[in-house]
Amino acid sequence: MTSEAAAIAELPGGPLPYTLRRSSRARVLRVVIHPDRGVVVTVPARTVRPEHERRANAFLAEREPWLRKHLGHQAAIARRIAARGGARDGGSVPFRGRLHRVRVVPAVSGIRRSDVVAFDDELVIHRVAADRRSDGAILEAWLRAEARRTIEATVVEHGQALRVDPKALTLRDPRTRWGSASRTGRLSFSWRLILAPPEALETVVCHELAHLRVFGHGPAFWALVASRRPDHRVWRRWLHDHSIELHRALLVA
Repeated sequence: MTSEAAAIAELPGGPLPYTLRRSSRARVLRVVIHPDRGVVVTVPARTVRPEHERRANAFLAEREPWLRKHLGHQAAIARRIAARGGARDGGSVPFRGRLHRVRVVPAVSGIRRSDVVAFDDELVIHRVAADRRSDGAILEAWLRAEARRTIEATVVEHGQALRVDPKALTLRDPRTRWGSASRTGRLSFSWRLILAPPEALETVVCHELAHLRVFGHGPAFWALVASRRPDHRVWRRWLHDHSIELHRALLVA
């Protein structure tokens, strides 16, 4: 069971709004800075009210410099992404690790469905007049298809080398994980990997394929990942550092 409530911590640097979560799964008090929701404090459900809010406020006060620093960093990233304009005519979005200008043009007469054509530095949306979807929705649908095609090809390539045979592959849009693997051989990936450099996408694919042979993150597992991507640490760090950018890439300012 989980419940949430809006709260405000009165800190030396000024009021700090946050979300207070009470979770039956939580064992200790935990603070995260969510890219969309800001500060989220999770406390064990067994904590007695109003004790949970007092503990949360004290915890935030102890970590105020860290919180202010990271909130400021997130705000700066958000401003930089908003300045790109997002998925609209004249905006810019990342594709395969490079920014591409978005251009919207009328589709050729007789074409019944909007489509996207990728060039070196442009993504051109050929819009059908009757299509009621937003430019962002058209572009996202195309990006998801590109992600599936690219990820499936990468899974085949590295799956053969690692001698694993995935049973199913799905694309999702998770907030905290780029990929996952089950013991039954099912793989799941974020479609947003198509926005990242190909090396980052390949690293996540190799990571999840390696889990089909070795569950857990011990030396044997990392050796297996490194056998396909010796630079996996570089690209795992890249994804961590650019997570906000990838998740907000298509938002229109």
